Amino acid sequence: MTILSHIHLRVGCSTAVNDLVYIVDGSWSVGYTDFDIAKEWLVNITLQFDISPHYTQVGVVQYSDTPRLEIPLGKHQEGSELIQAIQNIDYLGGNTQTGRAIKFAVDHVFSSTQRSSRVKNQIAVVVTDGKSQDDVVDASMEARGQDITVFAIGVGSEITTSELVSIANKPSSTYVLYAEDYTTINRIGDSMEQKLCEESVCPTRIPVASRDEKGFELMVGLNIQKKAKKVPGSLVSETAYALTVGTDISETTREIFPEGLPPSYVFIATLRLTGSSSRLTGSSSRQTYDLWRVLSKDMETQVAVTLNDKDKSVTFTTTCVADKEQRVIFKEGFQVGCTMFDGKWHQLKLLVRPRYVIGFLNDHQIQEISLKPVVPIYINGKTQVAKKTGTDTTIPLEIQKLRLYCDPHQSERETACEIYSVVRSDDDYFSKSIFPFMHGHLQKKQILSLLLVL
Repeated sequence: MTILSHIHLRVGCSTAVNDLVYIVDGSWSVGYTDFDIAKEWLVNITLQFDISPHYTQVGVVQYSDTPRLEIPLGKHQEGSELIQAIQNIDYLGGNTQTGRAIKFAVDHVFSSTQRSSRVKNQIAVVVTDGKSQDDVVDASMEARGQDITVFAIGVGSEITTSELVSIANKPSSTYVLYAEDYTTINRIGDSMEQKLCEESVCPTRIPVASRDEKGFELMVGLNIQKKAKKVPGSLVSETAYALTVGTDISETTREIFPEGLPPSYVFIATLRLTGSSSRLTGSSSRQTYDLWRVLSKDMETQVAVTLNDKDKSVTFTTTCVADKEQRVIFKEGFQVGCTMFDGKWHQLKLLVRPRYVIGFLNDHQIQEISLKPVVPIYINGKTQVAKKTGTDTTIPLEIQKLRLYCDPHQSERETACEIYSVVRSDDDYFSKSIFPFMHGHLQKKQILSLLLVL
C-alpha cells in the first residue's frame, strides 16, 4: 500500500503503525489458571488494532528465569492468526527476571523489525505479579533511550510500586496500571486500550497546570492566534480572538489529526457568541453553525459540534458503523436561564466515550446521551471552526480556548474557572458557606483582609 492510498482510508487507533511487544510474567507465582487469564487479557487488548504489515505488528515475550520469544514481531500478518498464537502460548514457570526480559525485548525483538523507517510507535507492555529478582532500572532506561514507550502492569499484592515506576515511562499516573488480581484484570482493560490509543494518535502535549496532557491545542494547530484579531477575554487575565466573516479557520485534517481521533476524548471550547452571529444566520429556519467540524474530501461530516441558535441546542455528530453518521442533540440546560446563546462568555465541554457522550456547560453537567459504535475518521479533508452549517461562511464569534484532550479523565480536572459566573458562584459559596455568620455583614474584600490577618 502506498502512502498516497493510505491517506484516503479511515484513520484512527486501529490503523496506527505500531510495533507492540507484550512482555508477560510466566513465573511460578502466576500459575496456570491466571496465566490463561493474562493471555485472554492480551487478546482483548490486541483486538482493537488492525494487524497488518501496514498497521500494528505484535510480538510476545514470556519470561521467568530466562525470556522466551513466543511470537516474533510481525510473524503473524493477520489478526485471527495472531490471536490463535497468543492463546496457544504454554505456561513457562520459574523465577522472576523482569529486567532480563526487558533487555531481551530491546536487543532482540524491537530491533528485528523490517519496517523501522515507517514505524511511528514502539510500545512495550510489561505484565508482572511480583518483585523482580534482578535489576530493572538499567534495562528500562535503555528501552526509553531507544524511544520505546514502556507500560508497567502490576497484578496482585506482591508487586512493588517503586519497581513499576522504574520500569514505566513518566508520568507513572499514565504508564503504570494496577489490578487487584488476575480475576479482576479486565477492569483495567478499557484504561489500557485508551492509553495505547493515546500513544498511537496523540503525539503532542498541552501544558496544563503542573502536568502536560496529551491532546491537540486547536488554537495553535488551526492558526487561530495568527489569523484572528486579539481581543479581551472572559477575565482581565485572559486573551481571546475575534473571528469575522473574513476569517477562514480551515486546515487540512492530516495536519491537525494525522492519526485520526482516539476512541475517548474531551472537547473544550470557551467562547462568546456575539450579536453578529445571530444577524448573519438570519431568521431562516436553519440557524445553525458548526463550532468545530471535520469534513472528508467528499464533504461528509466525520465529527462536528453544532450550535443551533433557534432552538438553543447543541448537536454532536460523529461517525457510525451502521450509517454514514450519527447525531445526538443536547437540549436540556441550554434552553432555560443563562444559556450560551446570551452573548456572554461560556465554556462548552463534551466528554466523548465509545458508548456515550456527556455535555457540560460552565461546569454543569447537562445531559448524557448514548452513542452507537463509531468508525475511524477520514483525514483527507478539512478541519474547520465557526462555519455556518453546510457552507464555508464564517460565523463571527470570540474564542478563548479550543482544545481536545485525549485523556477522558481531564474532563474532571478541567474546570470553567475562566468564566465569570462560575468564579462568582465560587465566591458566593466561599462567603456563604465558609463564613455564613459573616454573610450580609462583611464584604468579600473585608473577608479576604481578615484571612490575611489570620
